[in-house]
Amino acid sequence: MPSRRFRIRYLFVALFLAATAVVVIAYVPDRSVAELAHWQTPASRFVDVDGMRVHYRREGPADAPTLVLLHGTAASLHTWDGWVEALSTDFDVVRMDLPGFGLTGPHVRADYRIASYADFVEDVVDALGLETFALAGNSLGGNISWQFAATRPERVSSLILLDPSGLPPESAREPSLVFRLASTPVLRNILTLFAPNALYEDSLLEVYADDSKVTPELIRRYRELSLREGNRQAFVDRTLQYETSDPRRLEDIVAPTLILWGAEDVWIPVEDAARFDAGIADSRVIIYPDLGHIPMEEAPARTAADARAFLESLGD
Repeated sequence: MPSRRFRIRYLFVALFLAATAVVVIAYVPDRSVAELAHWQTPASRFVDVDGMRVHYRREGPADAPTLVLLHGTAASLHTWDGWVEALSTDFDVVRMDLPGFGLTGPHVRADYRIASYADFVEDVVDALGLETFALAGNSLGGNISWQFAATRPERVSSLILLDPSGLPPESAREPSLVFRLASTPVLRNILTLFAPNALYEDSLLEVYADDSKVTPELIRRYRELSLREGNRQAFVDRTLQYETSDPRRLEDIVAPTLILWGAEDVWIPVEDAARFDAGIADSRVIIYPDLGHIPMEEAPARTAADARAFLESLGD
């Protein structure tokens, strides 16, 4: 009969082999841009900016007013598909995959501070020859947008914020599971090695108010684009670099601003809409009682109509 020491050794070997088997079976490798080429369209273009090959699309009349769109965390330029369909008849619509997401991939220096994102956006619009434009952003993209408008007021003719992040929370709130995983040592490795379908589905069910709109195709898009080489590690790096800003910076925004918010947002409370409205001198608010954190994706026609009415009222 084996001694106790050997039985313990056998147990550890068995556990190691079992863990190895799980890793081998469940491991999901990164994918190259070429392997994800089916997420490009004829409108897809790439521009070299600061050592990164940036995926963007520019659609609409070249001589029309320009509208630049910035997506949120874990999303991509696809989140604006409905807006582009509704607005590109009369606007020169520019959207891009931000560093760490979509086909652009990770930031060359793993720098995901909001100031660095604002610099990145400026580099992209400069490369495209844009001087002044309307700017819209959701969540992380909203955070980048309002801080871009605050620090570069001469570039932004008008601003649209959809459930933007960036303000310090007024009360404690539990972050989503995916952000808890990304900020926890050891567990964060799960996000860089594996890609369980349920994790993407659960996250989308959180940001959508209408669960019926979380389709297998939507889940597939978010999951596959997260597998672009370096994106999963970038998500962890971005989460660890999360920062909030002094609300007084809102006072530096001079552009007319439209604030759109889904009342069913479980990531950023709808009460923050009033905080943005109070801080920005020239702003107006529309609350959607039946929408969640990404209203432009959940109800593109309705939100795009409100954006159009706002832009046209300003002559943009």
